[in-house]
This record gives sequence, structure tokens and C-alpha cells, in this order.
Amino acid sequence: MTKSPETPLLDTVRFPSDLKAIDDKLLPQLADELRAEMIDAVSRTGGHLGAGLGVVELTIAIHKVFDTPHDRLIFDVGHQCYPHKILTGRRDRIRTLRQENGLSGFTKRTESEYDNFGAGHSSTSISAGLGMAVASQLQGTQRNVISVIGDGAMSAGMAYEALNNAGALDARLIVILNDNDMSIAPPTGAMSAYLARMASGRTYMGFREAGKKLTAYLGKNIDRAITRAVEHARGYVTGGTMFEELGFYHIGPIDGHNLEHLLPVLRNVRDNGDGPVLIHVVTQKGKGYAPAEAASDKYHGVSKFDVVTGTQAKAKPNAPSYTTVFGEALAQEATLDDRIVAITAAMPGGTGIDKFAKVHPTRSFDVGIAEQHAVTFAAGMATEGMKPFCTIYSTFLQRAYDQVVHDVAIQKLPVRFPIDRAGFVGADGATHAGSFDTTYLACLPGFVVMAASDEAELKHMVRTAAAYDEGPISFRYPRGEGVGVEMPERGRILEIGKGRVVREGAKVALLSFGTRLADCLLAAEDLDAAGLSTTVADARFAKPLDHDLIRQLARHHEVLITIEEGSVGGFGSHVFQFLSDEGLLDGGLRARSMVMPDIFMDHAAPEAMYARAGLDRKGIVDTVFRTLNGSGTSSARDSAQVTLLKP
Repeated sequence: MTKSPETPLLDTVRFPSDLKAIDDKLLPQLADELRAEMIDAVSRTGGHLGAGLGVVELTIAIHKVFDTPHDRLIFDVGHQCYPHKILTGRRDRIRTLRQENGLSGFTKRTESEYDNFGAGHSSTSISAGLGMAVASQLQGTQRNVISVIGDGAMSAGMAYEALNNAGALDARLIVILNDNDMSIAPPTGAMSAYLARMASGRTYMGFREAGKKLTAYLGKNIDRAITRAVEHARGYVTGGTMFEELGFYHIGPIDGHNLEHLLPVLRNVRDNGDGPVLIHVVTQKGKGYAPAEAASDKYHGVSKFDVVTGTQAKAKPNAPSYTTVFGEALAQEATLDDRIVAITAAMPGGTGIDKFAKVHPTRSFDVGIAEQHAVTFAAGMATEGMKPFCTIYSTFLQRAYDQVVHDVAIQKLPVRFPIDRAGFVGADGATHAGSFDTTYLACLPGFVVMAASDEAELKHMVRTAAAYDEGPISFRYPRGEGVGVEMPERGRILEIGKGRVVREGAKVALLSFGTRLADCLLAAEDLDAAGLSTTVADARFAKPLDHDLIRQLARHHEVLITIEEGSVGGFGSHVFQFLSDEGLLDGGLRARSMVMPDIFMDHAAPEAMYARAGLDRKGIVDTVFRTLNGSGTSSARDSAQVTLLKP
């Protein structure tokens, strides 16, 4: 095990209040130590490294200048919050990041009073900050509210909606635009810093205030003229921006790694503030760690790694990942059909679209963090006869639900929705779990909803979706590797609404939707060993259901269990609605539905999460015995003297 870095100055800082006693001149040393501590911690746990490295100086400066947690600090997305956690009383637990029962990888309100707003998804910080600022004003509480948002997150419409509202309200809100892509005018050294300090100081703030006081005497008609004159005059110094047009006092760009630049600007804004302010800070993702700086993704998300070399420890997969299978299968189908296009919302690597893009670069579209736009963009393409595959994580597709309903489903447009990260995802916890997509899609008229049980089935579903032109169609698959089944050269077109029986039995029927099929097959072995002949079926479709298959299972088995990697209201609910409508529950059939528990489950290894949810091999067997005995206790199973077989 690598020895932890020496951090004598950081050792004196447990909470932000301790920063107040440290001389400004020593803060660069503190930044170096904080960066080393973070690198060492993430090397042991894995996690989001690059974003946090980029905001070390900014995080120190904010906590130094402002009175947190009384002053509210909101990090957008939350990938960059590790330095914040170290400085806010959680350093002793920082090496539990993203581990079971350890610290969350995002800000989390239940974890610390310094985490003022929970994160995980992007572009929420300005809206939340504005809400806090207005609430404080209404309550007569004086406080600063600071919303930190990256340039990538600014591509979402929600960020602009919040900016527009903040400007209209003239609310006291400080927005820090953390530009880590160097895509917006980089700073120009000392002169840039001087202009930023000038713009944030009393001279121009005073000028702005004087203009406001004049309007009290001259009326609102004069107000606009005075405001325009003030902003015009300031524009000679800083240049006019879109943010100013939205009503923000714009400062920057300034060097986000230079504390001599950051501290005076933040202090000026703190002491002279009135109305919304936007500070444009330029940072470097992965700053201070050479392997991250050199990497194309700046070590955005990493597994455990060697600090010296940066080499990540990645286990050799036993089977291809579902994401890889999807990307390659879609590229294959697009080679045979030039109408196929792929769309992703800022996750080309995470969704496999990067593999598609290598083969078909002109038919691959990354629209940025803009899921709503992605869906309606795909809908527009579909109207012109293209075959768009709108590829979005389950948890991010939630953000575009209105567009899925109104722009796709109501118009019966053939948009294809490959849904990655189905089910529990592990270390990212509840914010990234794919829990609800089956529920919120299967309730929509005319929507075809599929789930792959293994990587070969996924390949079939890619081709099925490509061939289906009658309306919207979706298919879901989890993060991680497949089960190791034999792969076809090319997927085949599945009959819409038809499942399959993969194991014949007589007494118990397990009807699976998705990749719990593997655990169902293992559970069937245990049940057979206990004298309970078990059928295992793969539903494939939650909508339309395979009515013939369900009738067969219900009529010829004593027990019917549905199993899925989703919330209540999904596949099982649709099956039980059908059973009820058909009267198939009236003749003594014992039926149960196994779903994710009705909680937001904290992060852990996916296997541990499924075990906790009772959706693993053991949980399925237990459910069968509880159903047969009707007692809901474990005693029935114990009396049956079941011997569980080893995998």
C-alpha cells in the first residue's frame, strides 16, 4: 500500500473555519497538499478525479472568503466535490468514497450541513441557488449563495432558464462559471486579473448603485437609460456578454488556479454585492496530476490506480460489456442501413456511441448535456424518414420525459431509445440507478418496451429496433459485462410482443424481464433440487406483453413469480393487470411480483445492492418458498430443508 502523502498544513484544517487563520500566502501550499490527498484517496477507491483536481484552488478560496455553511455553496453535478468534502470535516472518511456505507461520490444533504443541495445530475445549481437566495430574502436572512457550474452543464436549457429568472428578479446570487474546457476566452495574465478586480471592486459597484439611486427620483423610464449607460461604460473595461444581457454583473475570465486572482475578486463580490453576479473562472480539468492532464478524458472517472504511473487497475472481463455490444451492433446495422443515426447527450463513451462514431462519424451526434433537446432532435429526424437511436442512460432520460410523451409518443414517431445503465449501477448510488424507465415508458400508448436478458439478446434487440417503424421502441441493458453467452454474427429480428421459455418445469414459473434471468436459472437449480420443478421464461417485452406465454405459465403452474430490475409499476404491474383482467388469479394461482424496493438505495457493489433488494438467486428462492407456504416467514423454507447449490 502506498504511503499517504505528508500534509502538515492540511492537517491543521478540519473545517472551513480553520482556513480563516491561514495566511493567504500559504494557501498555494495548502492547495498542493489538498491535491495530493485527493489523488491518494481516489487511487484507493476509484471515482471522479479530474473535475475535483480542477477546482482545488477555487474550493479553498470559496471556503476561505465566505462563511459556509451559513453562506450556501452548491456544486453542479457534484463530480468536483471531493476537495470540498476533505475541507468540511470528512477527511477521516475520504478513503471510503463510493464504498458501501462510505461517503457518497456527490454532495448529499444527509451527509453534511456543508452539502447544501444534493447533486448527481447536471445544470441544477443555479435554480437551486436562486431558490435559496430568494427564500433567504423573504425570511430576512442575510447570506451569500454561491452556485458553481461547469461550462458543460451550461449546455442544458435549465441553466439558462435559471439565469433568465435570476436576472429578472435581480436576486442576490453569485454564479461561478467553472470553464474547464478552455473554450471561452482564456485569461491573459496579470492584465486580465487587474480588469477582473476592477470590475468587482467598489468603483464600478458604486457606479451601479449610484445609477439605482438616481432612478428613485427620475422614475422607471430613466432607469433603463441609466442601466444601459452603466453597462456600456463597464463594457469598455470588461466587454459586454450574454450574461450581462440576462441581467448579471459579469466578471472575468480569471485564472481559477491563481489564488492571488481569486481571493480579491471573491472578497469584492462578497463585500459589495447587489443583484446577480457571474464570475467566469477558467480552470484545467485534471490540474496538478500529469497522467490526468495528459489523458483525453482528464481522468474524469477512474478505477483504482497507481499514483506514480497513473495506471488504472482494471479486471480482465470475462465477457464483453453490454455497452460495447450495443455500440458495435448499432455500427453493424448502420453499415447495412444508411438511414440509421445515433444521438447521445454528452456520454459517447458511456453509451457506446463512440464505437459507432468511429465507423459512421457523419451519422453520430453528441448534443451535449441536453437530454430534452436530444429527444426532440431525434423526433425531428424521424419525421424525415431517418432511424434515430437516441441513446441515453435510464436516469438521464427521466429529464426528457415530457419530450418522450409529447414529441415522440403522441405523434407515434419511430424513435429508438437504447437505455443504458438499467438497474442498480453500484458506486454512483441512487442518483444514477436505472429504476424507473420501464414504469414511465410502459404506461405510454403505442410504446414498445424491451429488456435484454443477455448480450446476445441485446444484439437481437438492436436489429429489431432498427427494423421497427410503427412507433417508438426502447430496450434497456445494464452497466458492466455480459454473462458470456455465444454471440450471433448478426442479431435477428424478434417478433414484437413474444417472449421465450428457456427452461421447462411443472410447478413453479419464474418470468423474468431483463438480466435477472441468469439468477432465475440459478434459482431454478436450487428449486429443482428441493423437488420443485421450475420453468424459467424470458419475457423480452413489457409492452406489448406476450399474453399467450403468460396464460400458459398461469394455467400450468402453481406459482408464478415475475422478476425485474425496476420499480413497482413496471413489468410486474402490467402482468398482474393482465392476470386480473383475464381472471387468471381466480383459480388458486399463487403469484408474486419481485421489484426493486420502494427506497432510494445507497451506493454499494451492484451485487450487494441486488442481494439487499432480494433480487438475487437466494432472494428468488426465498420468495418461492414464502409464496408456497403463505406465511411470509423463513420458517417454511427452513422446514423444507433446501440445500442451495453453489454457482
